[in-house]
Amino acid sequence: MKNILIVEDEENMISFIKMELKYEGYEVNEATDGRMAVQMALENNYDLILLDLMLPGINGLEVCRRIRKEKDTSIIMLTARDSVMDKVTGLQTGADDYLAKPFAIEELLARMEVIFRRMKSEVKEEIKFKDIILDIQGRIVKIKDENVELTNTEFQLLYTLLKNKNKVMTRDILLDNVWGYNSEAETNVVDVYIRYLRNKLDVNNKEKYIQTVRGVGYVMREND
Repeated sequence: MKNILIVEDEENMISFIKMELKYEGYEVNEATDGRMAVQMALENNYDLILLDLMLPGINGLEVCRRIRKEKDTSIIMLTARDSVMDKVTGLQTGADDYLAKPFAIEELLARMEVIFRRMKSEVKEEIKFKDIILDIQGRIVKIKDENVELTNTEFQLLYTLLKNKNKVMTRDILLDNVWGYNSEAETNVVDVYIRYLRNKLDVNNKEKYIQTVRGVGYVMREND
């Protein structure tokens, strides 16, 4: 489920957009001023931000600038100002699209879908971590240009850890992601496969790549 942040100070507009997006299956959060928007956008990972231009506290352009310094979250600006220069300024500030009010919800949904399709097509096919390269499409893992043979389960486990690098993953979360929510496997199967991975990735240093967080789970940290 994609998570959308609506940044808007008009309650009627928030209610209208929120209702329609929830009906379409999106998870929705809201911010009613610029400072709140910046804080929420930087503290959370949203798939898309719908950003009004005229906001109390900090205007939408400045909100966009501050977010762009830290994150590349997709942004659609929503505003009653429809001049060419307003659109150009918004796009130059870092917005991905610009939609003038009033708008039909169908047009907003269509523009959101265009952005999501583009994001999907731009997904990196490789994940790099230290001297590991994981080729997602080819399902190939290399360390220092040498292939590492992994089973499907080992590959999926490594991919899940790399996709969430620097984030501690509990055994339950790994179990759900790799073996599935309906799996009857016990959490100790995660420990078994972590050991398999460590043996294949690095024989001499068991925690060079995958570190144990005692009582919690596992993490792959870039700076260690």
